[in-house]
Amino acid sequence: MWNEGYLIWISDALIVLTVIGIVGALTYLKKWRWLWDNWLTTVDHKKIGIMYLIAALLMFFRGGVDALLLRTQLAQPGEHFLDAEHYDQIFTTHGTIMILFMAMPFLFALFNIVVPLQIGARDVAFPYLNAISFWLFFFGAMLFNLSFVFGGSPDAGWTSYPPLTELGFDPGPGENYYLLGVQISGIGSIATGINFIATILKMRAPGMKLMRMPLFTWSTLGSCLIIIFAFPALSVSLALLMLDRVVGTHFFTMMHGGNPMMFINLFWVWGHPEVYIVVLPAFGVYSEVVATFTRKRIFGYSSMVASLMLITVISYFVWAHHFFTMGAGADVNTFFAVASMAVGIPTGVKVFNWLFTMFRGRIRVTLPMLWTLGFIPNFAIGGATGVMLAAAPGDYQYHNSYFLIAHFHQMLIGGVVNGMLAGMYYWWPKMFGFRLNERLGKWAFWIFNIGFYICFLPQYALGFEGMQRRMYTYPTDMGWGSLNFVSTIGAYLMGVGFLFIVWQVLYSLFHMERDTTGDPWDARTLEWSLPSPVPHYNFAVIPTITERDVWWAAKQRGTTDLLTPSAEDIQAIHMPKNSGRPFLMGFAFFVAGFGFVFNWYILAVIGLAGVALCMILRALEDQDEYVIPVEEVRETESALGRL
Repeated sequence: MWNEGYLIWISDALIVLTVIGIVGALTYLKKWRWLWDNWLTTVDHKKIGIMYLIAALLMFFRGGVDALLLRTQLAQPGEHFLDAEHYDQIFTTHGTIMILFMAMPFLFALFNIVVPLQIGARDVAFPYLNAISFWLFFFGAMLFNLSFVFGGSPDAGWTSYPPLTELGFDPGPGENYYLLGVQISGIGSIATGINFIATILKMRAPGMKLMRMPLFTWSTLGSCLIIIFAFPALSVSLALLMLDRVVGTHFFTMMHGGNPMMFINLFWVWGHPEVYIVVLPAFGVYSEVVATFTRKRIFGYSSMVASLMLITVISYFVWAHHFFTMGAGADVNTFFAVASMAVGIPTGVKVFNWLFTMFRGRIRVTLPMLWTLGFIPNFAIGGATGVMLAAAPGDYQYHNSYFLIAHFHQMLIGGVVNGMLAGMYYWWPKMFGFRLNERLGKWAFWIFNIGFYICFLPQYALGFEGMQRRMYTYPTDMGWGSLNFVSTIGAYLMGVGFLFIVWQVLYSLFHMERDTTGDPWDARTLEWSLPSPVPHYNFAVIPTITERDVWWAAKQRGTTDLLTPSAEDIQAIHMPKNSGRPFLMGFAFFVAGFGFVFNWYILAVIGLAGVALCMILRALEDQDEYVIPVEEVRETESALGRL
């Protein structure tokens, strides 16, 4: 780190000052015990969701700063703001953080906050495993980000292809940070997928049939089904590459009988379904938002469910379009080209259903609806350019060019980030009991989206003009300077838009618009029948569901009392106990990972022993629940004005 230059030194100083500030504030305010009891040891799905959300926003900032550094370097031809090695490290960390450490925790935040409430459950199926999932994600992300401070960041791109990542070409610790950070986080992601499939299939309230579930819950089910089949492929590929680097195997070493193409296939068997893992929940958010703010039932509910499930299946048959140019042959390319185009059909069904829902609806342009409306033109452009890329002959021209960069940012920012922010604004009152300031939020929306178009539309033209991705500089006579400069201006506008979101949150904390109703949007689904924020047991009495959009139907009929508890129906409630072991297990994984990064095997063994000890202690535990007495539940409900 001492040779990295002033940018790294400034960043390290800011990190140290931030840590000192946090530790000092917790000590001064005497909040260490509160932090441990209420957050670090919690198994409450709502609190875990809030921690995922905070982590996602922090990683959004980190990944966004990386993007601004990249665009600053490319703003002018012949620029040397960053050297080639530093540029490679930054585009690697940018891609990895945005996909795996920003988008994934953002959607897991919404899963945790919303799904149990929508299906009438008191918690997820496996609360303890849910806490482990979060801490594995958290410490995996921390291990990856530690590369910024100790040893150097990975520099082989977020796809990490061998032979570039084999030990002979990349001997430093950076690639080890990537492999172990993503691996630890990925284990948590697989556990989350299993947990929410079990929750949705086995924890629904009486009468909550599958075809009565809200569409966000359906989208969560589809996303988790992809997770449990796709993420193991990533885990296997990363484990084999780690063995190549640490143990000396040759799974991907061409000179010793290995095959790098095997890694690339395994990576994209996960990598393209990953796009649908993150975009399906965004589709679920749009469905909830459109129905609520048009005051209409979603148009074509059955076709929406069918299209979600079709996307879930087809997502596994498109991965080879990432290497149309490798020479697989016309038959292989044709199959994957057709599959890549076919996945656009169920996606189109959803877009038209949202438009038909809005048709003649009484649209309220709130912040969640604004981000949803902003998504539609974004996704139309992204979808059209995606079909262009899916045509194998055309892909020979577009492959690895800035046209591709513009396309996937159009999909992932225009589709996923818009959806996650719409969901954050929509369910924020349910999480925290107050609404975010609309005026500042609209400033954030317009600045961010105008900046988005200014940033990425020029990149389509740059791709047609032959600019390749991963170039850290370019000569003046290529004629790319003007478009790159415009693109950089757009990137900085997006950064200003993000700062407005931060300002909006901070302003709203001090000027709260309290939600005293539990239903500030006049919404449709079951979570809005609960007070905001929700009691830790969720439902005092598990409701019986008689139809889809049960809360909306009850409001229309004036029978909302049927979904609120009566004193005589309340019984003692069994809830899972808090536990510090998930946090300690995540930390043990972090210690083991750090040991493997630097080949300090004693430290790695100590970390793995800590993991094993946590698992053994959990296996021996027989008192993992506590009982909330009837009187306490009644007092809580009375204080909330529900009895």
